[in-house]
Amino acid sequence: MSELINNREYTVPEQGRRQEMLKEIMKDLHAGKSVEEVKARFQEAVGDVTVEEISAMEHMLMEEEGIPVSEVQRLCSVHTAIFKGSIEEIHRPSKPEEQPGHPVHTFKLENRELERLVNFKLELHSDKFREDDNAEIMYKLIEDLNLLLDIDKHYSRKENLLFPYLEKYGIYGPTKVMWGVDDAIRAMIKEVKGKLMKYDGDKETLSMDLTRIISEVNEMVFKEENILIPMALGKLTEDEWVKIAEESDEIGFCLTAPEAKWVPERASSPDLGTVSSEEAEQAGDADQLRQGFIKFDTGILSLAQLEGIMNHLPIDLTFIDENDVVRYFSHGKERIFARTKAVIGRTVQNCHPPQSVHIVNELLADFKSGKKDAEDFWIAMGDKFIYIRYFAIRGEDDQYMGTLEFTQNIAPIRALEGQKRIMS
Repeated sequence: MSELINNREYTVPEQGRRQEMLKEIMKDLHAGKSVEEVKARFQEAVGDVTVEEISAMEHMLMEEEGIPVSEVQRLCSVHTAIFKGSIEEIHRPSKPEEQPGHPVHTFKLENRELERLVNFKLELHSDKFREDDNAEIMYKLIEDLNLLLDIDKHYSRKENLLFPYLEKYGIYGPTKVMWGVDDAIRAMIKEVKGKLMKYDGDKETLSMDLTRIISEVNEMVFKEENILIPMALGKLTEDEWVKIAEESDEIGFCLTAPEAKWVPERASSPDLGTVSSEEAEQAGDADQLRQGFIKFDTGILSLAQLEGIMNHLPIDLTFIDENDVVRYFSHGKERIFARTKAVIGRTVQNCHPPQSVHIVNELLADFKSGKKDAEDFWIAMGDKFIYIRYFAIRGEDDQYMGTLEFTQNIAPIRALEGQKRIMS
């Protein structure tokens, strides 16, 4: 369906010319031209623009022109101001995304709640704070920001479920840019909440920070619904949307929840969908494999036993192969960091925010070269103390086979004292 996303028919040279013009406009912004200068030229020379052209433009900026992801992120808000109002309407003959429970319907449902939170409650309390920065209004602002921190679930579903499918279709630019902006919004909310909790009397700076949060959240809602979602609807298949819907519970929902379970039109009943011959064959292969046994040097286990052991360990395991592709993760009852099946087959670099990819690459380079065999990190997260360990997995010939990530909440272990010799 992707070829239908541009409802107006352009020749290939015309599309290329428009993309080149868009790229030149963005380069002018990068060079310091004013938004008004560029906006006037954009409206006069280019007219309406499609989401695919925006995607292609961002890809060219990063891949062909060498503009860093961080710089495209900085320009993102500027070009949104230019494109706003000019992105053409995409007409679709069938709209399953408008049905409750469809991932797009849920994303939009959450966006309406986010808009109510920032444009009504947070803005109202911000205005009152400007008038009088008393303790009561600061407490209300902290409450608002606590609620707004729930946005992490909305962004995490987007990054860990939707982005992997877009990347399978070769769409990397918009996902990298948007993930970076998501992280900036998360950090901004936490920072401003911290300032409120340790208020130093700088009302003007804090007021500006609150205004920026409101603006950035609204801008991201616009980008999602006018750029990201239409692009995804033009690319993803119904089966892929079904998988996203099924795995969304793993991460959770923001400020609200799906109104119902989405049942695709092709499903014969709410509990039984149409299964393709390929899916049936894969399911049969998986059942046969589960009944088989795996022989180790130190024993024999059935696949069911092995999977049970891995998923009952009080740790999270993730394995990436020698090509940096995620191949496996354990599925324990209480995972520390969200994982969904969408990450399987995805490169580990695309599973991390752009600003931390250089650390991932440095670690993997050390493992592959043999410089290191392990690396440890530890961080405090609320009442958890997270111990994260990375191990280079090597074969008998010492050849690098991949990397194992081992994550554990060691807060209960650190709290141990004395000794325990009697069974509870």
